[in-house]
Formats: sequence, structure tokens, C-alpha cells
Amino acid sequence: MITLKTFNRKELEDFIYSGTFQQYDFLPITKHRALSHLKNPKAADGDTLLILAFYEEKLIGYVGCFPDRFVVAGKEIRYAWLSTLYVNPEYRKKRPAKALLKKAFEEYEGRIAITEFTKEAEALYNIMGVFEYVFPKEGKRYYFKTDAAKIIPEKKPGVKPLKPLFKTLDAAANLFISIKNLPVRKPDFKYEIIDRIDKESADFINAFPGVRNADEINTFIDHSWVLEGKKDERYLFSSFADTFTYFWIKIFDHNNKLKACLLLQLRDGYLKVPYLFSTADLNEAVQFLNYFIVSNKIKAFTSYQTKLNEVIQQSKAFSPVYKRDFHREYLFHKNLLELLPKNFNPNYQDGDGDCMMT
Repeated sequence: MITLKTFNRKELEDFIYSGTFQQYDFLPITKHRALSHLKNPKAADGDTLLILAFYEEKLIGYVGCFPDRFVVAGKEIRYAWLSTLYVNPEYRKKRPAKALLKKAFEEYEGRIAITEFTKEAEALYNIMGVFEYVFPKEGKRYYFKTDAAKIIPEKKPGVKPLKPLFKTLDAAANLFISIKNLPVRKPDFKYEIIDRIDKESADFINAFPGVRNADEINTFIDHSWVLEGKKDERYLFSSFADTFTYFWIKIFDHNNKLKACLLLQLRDGYLKVPYLFSTADLNEAVQFLNYFIVSNKIKAFTSYQTKLNEVIQQSKAFSPVYKRDFHREYLFHKNLLELLPKNFNPNYQDGDGDCMMT
């Protein structure tokens, strides 16, 4: 028989600091991800943050819950993102995934949202029959270097012996690309690059509607789910990377007045823009991004910022070697949708939900 154990903020803290989470065949959470959950400003003390599934006292699965909230017409609507879901393949016939999901639904009265899910997980969510697809986002990925040595063996494991050849081809192609990018110069307008949101930026972004404020974004910059270092193979989700850094970018007009702010996330050569706030056109933001990408030898840049992508499409300065469309779906439990007004739009930025942390 499957038994379930839930952890609220205090219980999760005790679980982590006692070291108990390390005793299993696989890790249900990492210490730094748990600390991020504990610091989440939108998590109440009684909220369930982690649920473990056991069979005959053996850990066979877990689901992570990441509390969030909407404020609609002055009313707070609390909900949670499913941030992880894993079950030991040997016990799938026992249906621990369904048991874990049903427990999460129970803990949050069905107020559950999900995004960035795998095809396998998506099939399970659809089988549950309680989710609807909402608020789809269209994005672009722009490639600036070739990375055949990494991408091709991942998609076709049978060609791994050819990895040295792919590395040689990558080196030759990227040398040519580097020469082509030599004319790219530092922007001639004022900008600043800092490691977190300062007061000037916080005052600026307060004028924009959004799900997260400056303090909350800073909390997750300071308590990331991914650290630089070697991955523990016992944890199946994002936990470590060779490089993982946030950059807060401030762009000023000719009167030294702040006109745009961007949060950039760089992970192992891949760049994202979780947050973008601007009172002007985005031409200078695109110019800065092009310079940043060349200077930091970025392999690829992914953006779900619609207006930014429109300006990039028209820019002659922004010159990727290849680009492709990306699509992101959000799944909302029907119980959560019933609490939201008709035609409600959360206006999610790319970093909202749990996307910013990985």
C-alpha cells in the first residue's frame, strides 16, 4: 500500500537540516532548492511544499509544490505550481504518480498550475481529466554558435563515438562566426550591469503590472534552484550547472533617466530573459543584447518576450546563425480557473511560475 508524507515550511526545514533527505536511493529535493522554497515570500507556514510517496517504507516518488498567488479585484487567490514530479519506474504499476497528484490537489483544493512539463508528464496530466490548457506563449530561440558535439549525441546516442569530429566542426564553424562578429561594438548609450535589483530599478518596475515585485525577484536570484558545480546524479531535476548567473541590466536615456530594465539568466552558454520592463522602444535593448551575446560567447538565446522578438525580427544588428519557434503551454486545474474572472489573463513574463529558477 502506498503511503504519503507531506512537508510544510517547518517540516521541510527540519527534513533538510537533519540530513534525512539524503538517506534514500534518490533525492526528493536538494538542500538549495528547499531553501528557496523556504524563502518564497508567497509560501504560508502551513502550505505543503513537498509530498513523498512510500511503498513498504521505501521512497518511490515525490512531487514538489511552489506556492504563488493572484490578486484579482483586491481578492487574493492562492495556488501552487507543480515544480517536480518523479516516480521510480519500477513502481509505476502501483500508480504513485496519481496518488501524489491527488494529494497535491487535496492540499491546495485543486488550485494547481503547471508549465514546462515533459511529454510523458503531460500525458499523465491529461489522463487526470482536471486540467485545461491556458495562456499559451510563443517564443523564439536564436542560435549564435554551433553546438553539434552536445546536441547531436543527445538526440542520437548512437553517434557518440563521433563526438570528437563534431567538436572539430564546431570549432571551425565558431571561429568563422567569431570573425564575422568582430565589428560588433559596445553600445554608445549608458547602461549598467549589476547582480540584483537595486532601489532605482525597483521604483521603476513598480509602475508595471506584474506577478512578482523586485523583492521577490531578488529572493530567487539570491536563492537559486541551480548552483554552479557538479550535479548529484541522485536528483533528477535541475540542480547544478557549470555556469549559472543572473544579470540585472539598466538602460538609460540621454537625460540619464532609466528607460528599460532586463533580467538575464545565463546557464552553460544559453541565455534567457525572464523579465523585461521598458517605457520606450526596445531598439537599444536589442543592441545591448547583441553586444552581450557576442561578448559572452553565448550559444543560444531564448525569448518569450513578444515585443522584444518583434524588434529583433526587424533588427539588422541582431544576426543569429539560425532561429526556431518555441511554444509554451500552461495547464490550470479547473478548480483554479473557476476562481478567476472570465477572459482573465495573468500576463505572465518568462520568469513567472518556476521558470526563472532553472
